[in-house]
Amino acid sequence: MSSMFQRFGAKTTPRVTEEAAGVTSDTYSDKGLKIVGAQSDNDSPVSYQEASGAPVETTSPLGLNVGSVTIVFLNLSKMIGTGIFSTPSSILRGTGSVGLSLVYWFIGLLTSLAMFSVYLEFAAYFPNRSGSEAVYLEQAYPRPRYFFPLAFAVQTVVLSFSSGNSVVCANYLFAAGGRVATEWETKGLAIAVYSLAFLCVVFNTRFSYWASNGIGMVKLVTLVFISITGLVVLGGHTRVKDSHEHFRNAFEGEATVYGCTNAMIKIIFAYAGYENAFNVVGEVQNPVKKIKNSGFAAVILVAILYMLANIAYFAAIPVADIKAGKTIAAGLLFTRVFGSSSSVKGLNFLIALSSFGNLVAVFLGTSRLIRECGRQGVLPWPKFWVSTKPFGTPLGPYVVKWVLTVLLILAPPAGDAFNFTTGKTKTPAQSLIAALVQALPNLFADLQVYPSSIFNLLMTIGIFFIRARHRRLGLPRPQFRAWLSVLVFSVVVQLYLIIMPWYPPATGRNGGDVSFWYGTYIVTSIGILILCGIWYALWIEVLPIWGKYRMRYELVQLGNGAETHRLVKVPLGQLESWDARHDVTGAEVRDSGSSDGEEKIVDGSEFKI
Repeated sequence: MSSMFQRFGAKTTPRVTEEAAGVTSDTYSDKGLKIVGAQSDNDSPVSYQEASGAPVETTSPLGLNVGSVTIVFLNLSKMIGTGIFSTPSSILRGTGSVGLSLVYWFIGLLTSLAMFSVYLEFAAYFPNRSGSEAVYLEQAYPRPRYFFPLAFAVQTVVLSFSSGNSVVCANYLFAAGGRVATEWETKGLAIAVYSLAFLCVVFNTRFSYWASNGIGMVKLVTLVFISITGLVVLGGHTRVKDSHEHFRNAFEGEATVYGCTNAMIKIIFAYAGYENAFNVVGEVQNPVKKIKNSGFAAVILVAILYMLANIAYFAAIPVADIKAGKTIAAGLLFTRVFGSSSSVKGLNFLIALSSFGNLVAVFLGTSRLIRECGRQGVLPWPKFWVSTKPFGTPLGPYVVKWVLTVLLILAPPAGDAFNFTTGKTKTPAQSLIAALVQALPNLFADLQVYPSSIFNLLMTIGIFFIRARHRRLGLPRPQFRAWLSVLVFSVVVQLYLIIMPWYPPATGRNGGDVSFWYGTYIVTSIGILILCGIWYALWIEVLPIWGKYRMRYELVQLGNGAETHRLVKVPLGQLESWDARHDVTGAEVRDSGSSDGEEKIVDGSEFKI
């Protein structure tokens, strides 16, 4: 697998100069930026980052509990939620044919591998820090200072809820028990489910990874069973009479521009999770090598199972029934093949367990992402976000995710405002399960994919800035470099996902997969980013002028190896003395006239915070 991956993303041999090898105290100046070297205890080489970024924690406060198997299941558990069981219907409707639908699932693999290469190269540049995008955007775009950390932090925290999967998990549990629940019964069970996931991760980091691995194995077995079922159907050994019907004229059907775009968004959402292991890089020993091998294996494995599951659906279920989407495709498959309600109930339980595993995996990855945002100093009360006391876990991010999710479960009423349903429901008790199965993937696919596409585009372009900086400074080359063709492909895909959703459906402005304006999620996503820009301008630019102060960052140590930056307001009259008492990393120095390391000036510019 490793050799296959090297064809997709070129591997380079690190070039370590004599002056840089093993050095962590040197300071490089590049066009007004200060680049410092640092190294943690996860067996990764020295990394060089812009000094105002969150500090490298030399000892991981969360431990080093992530191995190759955990990397596989972290990614697999986040990728496999309920999407593969419910979204094939919307993807088939969008593409118009069985053949094009399968092509889109394969394109999803290519787009995932392309962005995986982008993440992996960033991880090779910064192998000492968890938090993936929070780190990579911070380092690729250090100016204007704090802008990208702030924008990404707000977007991450605001959209960090998991109410959709919690409600879906609750509904599948009720379905497995043969009960049609009321709205408040569903909400109560959804809160209980999410609280259980919270308890699985909050008290012990190692146990949380064990739980993720165990549930991930159940997910894997479930998809393998569906895949084998499909192969048996194709072999003609079941009650399905003509299993090859839909493959004879596989591309027969009509596709629309809006439908194909919508299908691509669902595909991207179904594959989301390939990047989850990059959120825990600081907890992996020799992270670049392990994530390259195990992360790549997870993406390929999931893609194969996705394709086989879709083939199983198309072999056993009439296309018209799949497009109708009144029942999940996997449920229709089991009914057509086994013909018993008990098998469908068992499947509902397995899907509920799959959804629960997704909650745990998202808890683990997103908490590290939010913690890294807190370490950048752009969120208030950095100790709350960063400290790992008392359980050695990121308690602050866990609590925030739990509170936001519970609020999103309790507050909204049923209907379009909550679940983006595709039509009016009769009563919550009669159609809540079907509506949520159809609608919640739309909500999270649309609202989360769009801003993610913007950040992914910026990350891919940012690779070129990082490369240029390292060349100017003569720094060691990373352990992994993506091919130029892969980066170009990734840019094209992200531009498509940003531009094409504006194209209206053929049936009109309210004719998309929701019963209100099709572009609502686009405007909502952009609105969040615009609000971040306004807040940045007020907080960093306008208010300091009015208040006659400037923002500075200082290094704060919280014990157990946890370190963070904290933004402080320094009056103009105290700026000179404050700068003299702190080095470029924000640490207070006793002797302001001494230098901790040799400074290498590349362009002759002086550094000023």
